[in-house]
This record gives sequence, C-alpha cells and structure tokens, in this order.
Amino acid sequence: MNLVVEADGGSRGNPGPAGYGAVVKDTDGQVLAEAADALGVATNNVAEYQGLIAGLRSALALGGEGAAVEVRMDSKLVIEQMAGRWKIKHEGLRPLAREAAALAGRLRVSWKWIPRERNRDADRLANEAMDAAAQGDRWRPGSRTAPPSMPQPTTPPGLSPTAPPNVAVTAPPGAGPTAPSSSGTTTSPGAGAVPSNLRTDLQAALHPAVSSGVRATASSDGTGSGWMGPARTATTFLLLRHGETPFSVERRFSGTGDPELTPKGVAQAEAAAARLARPPYEIDVIVSSPLRRAQGTAEIVAARAGLKVAVDQGLREVDFGAWEGHTFTEIQRRWPAELEAWLADPSVAPPGGESFDQAAARVQAAKERLLLDHKGKKVLVVSHVTPIKLLLRFALLAPSAALYRMHLDVASLSTVDYFPDGPELVRSLNDTAHLR
Repeated sequence: MNLVVEADGGSRGNPGPAGYGAVVKDTDGQVLAEAADALGVATNNVAEYQGLIAGLRSALALGGEGAAVEVRMDSKLVIEQMAGRWKIKHEGLRPLAREAAALAGRLRVSWKWIPRERNRDADRLANEAMDAAAQGDRWRPGSRTAPPSMPQPTTPPGLSPTAPPNVAVTAPPGAGPTAPSSSGTTTSPGAGAVPSNLRTDLQAALHPAVSSGVRATASSDGTGSGWMGPARTATTFLLLRHGETPFSVERRFSGTGDPELTPKGVAQAEAAAARLARPPYEIDVIVSSPLRRAQGTAEIVAARAGLKVAVDQGLREVDFGAWEGHTFTEIQRRWPAELEAWLADPSVAPPGGESFDQAAARVQAAKERLLLDHKGKKVLVVSHVTPIKLLLRFALLAPSAALYRMHLDVASLSTVDYFPDGPELVRSLNDTAHLR
C-alpha cells in the first residue's frame, strides 16, 4: 500500500497555545485517516514534529511495516532535518526527531516539502484542535464540516471502543458498498467500514492496551474527544517505585530480571500502602509493571485500598541485556567502550538490551493508554526507575539528558497531573515521607 502523509502544527504565540494535524491519503488523494490534538503551550516546531509523529503512527497502522509513505510538510526545517540534510541544533526537538525517525524506520519514507497552500488539510486540522482547546474542549472526528473535495471521516464500525477518538479513519477506495469482488459481484461491508485486515492492524497499532492486559474503555456518554476526552478535572498519576530488592541493596543493574522484594522492601511497600490509603490520595485504579518486584509492591497497596491490580507491559523496566545483575564498576571494567557510548547517547542500547529511546516510545504509549482509559481519575502507577523518570521527563518537556539528573529512591512517590487542555504538571518528585 502506497500512502501519503500530510502533517502540520502551529502555535499561537510561538511559544503559545499549540496544536497539530495530520492526514493520511492514498495516492489518489482519498482521505484514509485524520488525527489532531492540542498541545498546551509549545512552539511551532514542536507542534510540527508532533503532527509528523501522529501522521506516521496512522500510516503505520493503515499500511503496516514496510509500507511506502511520502511525507509532505510545509515545514522546511522538519523535512530537511528528517531527511538528514540539516542538523538538529535545538535540544528540545531531538527527542521528537528520534521518535519520528523510529516510526519512519518501520516504513519506506520519502520526504517532500510543499508550499503551505498545498498543506491546507493538515493546517485546518491543527487549527481546529487549537480552537477546540480554546473552548475547553478536545478535537474529535466529525466535529466540523469537511470541504467538498475531502470525504467526511467516519469512525469505522467495531473500532470506536479501542481506537483513540482523536483519530478518524475512512474506508480506502474499493472498500465501500459498491466494491467489486473477484467474482464480479458487489459486496457491502457497510458504509465507511475498514476491511477487517486493516481494522485489526489499526486497533493493535493505535491502542495496544487490549493485548497488553489493560482493558480499553469508551466514554460512557459518547462525548470523548482526544486522548483524554471531555474530563474537566486532571488525571493524576501517582508514580510509586517498587520496594527494595537484593539488586538495589547491592546497586546492581536491575532491568527485566525478576528479583523479589526483600523483607525491608515489603515493609516499604506497606508503609506506602498506609500513606496512600489516607486522604488526599483516594486511589481509583492501580496499574503495575509485570515484573515481580513491582507487582508485589502493587498488591500490598491494593490489599489496603480494596482494589485490583491491572498490569501494563509498557511499564516494565528497561532491558539492560548483558549488564543485568552487574554493578556499574563491573560494567566499566568489562564493557568500557559500550558503557561510554550508552551514557552519551540515549539511542544506544546495552549489549543485547534496550535503549532509553526504545523504552521512551513504549512508556509514552502506556501513558496515552492510561490517560484514555482512566480520564479524571487517580491512577497509582507502580513501576521502576526508568519508566518513572521518563514520565517525569515528558511532563517537564525536558531533554533526554534529564534522565541522568533525577534520583529516585526505592518506594518513593512522585506525582504528575494531566489536564484536559494539554498541560502536564509535576507536583512531587522522590517523596519518601512515608519511609521516615
């Protein structure tokens, strides 16, 4: 499948209230998907990159791995940087460029600059998202009348419970009610329906919560819009690092290895549970990493709170590969060059392991799933050093180097509020008052 992605973003103030838009078309100009959202306060370039990322995600969902995609944008900066012809000098753009490059690496992408007047569809979506945010709402598919040249997007039957509501998908040519079958007869899958093979891929790519064990839910009143829907209060993430393990006592790299809590770690989890059972916490949901040290901590809190623990694979610790179970000194002696490269570049992975950039992509996806499923609620997220630092880094709009500038104790608590109009607010970091 050959696809075209048109993407744009804008900021009313630069920096100021910002938003992005992206549209995926086939080579005949038929609209297959649209995406848009507000970003809170951001710059034009940040918004443009976010539009690109949204467009690439939708293209990957529709076309699958290796699909040929022509990306068209009126941002000369983004096109030239992604094509590798211009350096990315602004530190704040590098994480976004890496995320876009990771998505583009799964496709066959060509990059094309176009004049603004030829990018009006994506520009319109970005402005609609900003207009909706200014009115205290979120952009949603079908919230405006499409121009005659553009088919009105519809949410395919069977997709609404799991696809994010700020992505609209329309049937590709040949999928409508008059599409001829191989026998020459016509089939009628339903107006606006997406073929089952595309619909399955789209559901998995845009909302992998079903396969990860976190149940997807739709807005009960049907008014959800954007990743966080119409909630007017913040969604709060209470970020609890697991309790002590033998590896943390000995300061060993502890990634996807699975040590259990020490007796002291159990006591730390119980102290956290006692604190979280009191006002003002009032936890609604508990979601944990699949690793035993996190699940054990989460179960102790859940028993006190009378809640069940859901598991999200995206919250697991980074995979340290060959370095698992070793101390920093041991790694420095055995893998000096690899360690130096890893410390200098978040795209570099330990031997046989996972890079911080790779971890960032799955943690970002987990964050979006949780915000969609639990808007307006207080969510206890029981996880590890790297995922919690990444969530804090995202909220602060901080560069990748910020990961090395934060310290998190075992069983520490950090708090982030996510507001419906875009901003994310860090309220606490590494709070250990319950352990004193």
